[in-house]
Amino acid sequence: MTIPNIITVVRLLLVPTIVWAIVEGYFGAAFIVFVAAGVSDGIDGFIARRFDLRSRLGAYLDPLADKALLVSIYLSLTFLGEIPGWLAMIVVSRDLLIIGGVLLAMVLDRPIEVRPLYISKINTAAQIIFAALVLGDLAFSAGLSGVRDVFVYIVGVLTIASAAAYLVDWARHMASQE
Repeated sequence: MTIPNIITVVRLLLVPTIVWAIVEGYFGAAFIVFVAAGVSDGIDGFIARRFDLRSRLGAYLDPLADKALLVSIYLSLTFLGEIPGWLAMIVVSRDLLIIGGVLLAMVLDRPIEVRPLYISKINTAAQIIFAALVLGDLAFSAGLSGVRDVFVYIVGVLTIASAAAYLVDWARHMASQE
């Protein structure tokens, strides 16, 4: 276990705290813990790169923590009616598609390298910004409903584009292994 992996595990352990805070209506606390989780994501990545502490475990653990955090927040906010159900559905479906593709490739003895695509990085950033916008709006009554409405569609389009890119990448990989 490297320091970046420990930080990632802590981030993963923050997920239930954020979900609890959202569901209980403690939006300020949810926002603060979410920001702390985001900062920890940057810190663990910096430490891993700067001190060459990258690991195979970290390559799987980091995106798992990101997915757990975002999916949990999106589902919680959907449960409260703060984001549309269709958006949570495509966010969750995209992640299931990616995980399912990786698992299927392993089962078929054609393992695929886990690496984020450029569109995926943009999508993740948009999903994080949107989650922060919603939590911040709820915590501080910032009146961001118009911005939130725009971001719903930005996140929706980017999530679909990212899912399609991963599907194409996966199909190419599987075809090249025959």
